[in-house]
Amino acid sequence: MNSNTISRLRAAVRDIPDFPKPGIVFKDITPILSDRALFKESIDLFVDACADLRVDKIVGIDARGFLFGAAAAYKLGAGFIPMRKKGKLPYQTAGMAYALEYGEAEMELHVDAILPGERIVLIDDLLATGGTAAAAIKLIKAMGGELLSTLFLIELEFLEGRKALQSQNICSFITF
Repeated sequence: MNSNTISRLRAAVRDIPDFPKPGIVFKDITPILSDRALFKESIDLFVDACADLRVDKIVGIDARGFLFGAAAAYKLGAGFIPMRKKGKLPYQTAGMAYALEYGEAEMELHVDAILPGERIVLIDDLLATGGTAAAAIKLIKAMGGELLSTLFLIELEFLEGRKALQSQNICSFITF
């Protein structure tokens, strides 16, 4: 990882106070997405992290994980699988529920998205508390996928989301 690249990407992340609710500081990545050089460099980080893994498919978490995951899958010559919130996929699905601060949510994949033994990398834009990614990891493994790595553009270390993942191969490029 080029420290100059990481510094430039980190500097482009915009803080939005009190979004989506009071007390939350949202990390806005749209400045990275809209800058052709930064967007390319962010995708290159994901691709470089997967270079020696012989990836079959990338799973991208709804919705910003789609942006990074699909582009990385294309560059790696791998398939791409969208993992969506419950009720958003049109075909038969398998799901995994997880706890939220107030209630529960569920992530889903198409039942035929992952074949047993396929080599999978999970990609999302942000690791916060880890609930969504932990559910994604459990679902990938339940479907028979071999999880090679879990990659995030940003990690909010103070929320300790890594603890929820129980995975050895976690990489975040930018930390706050």
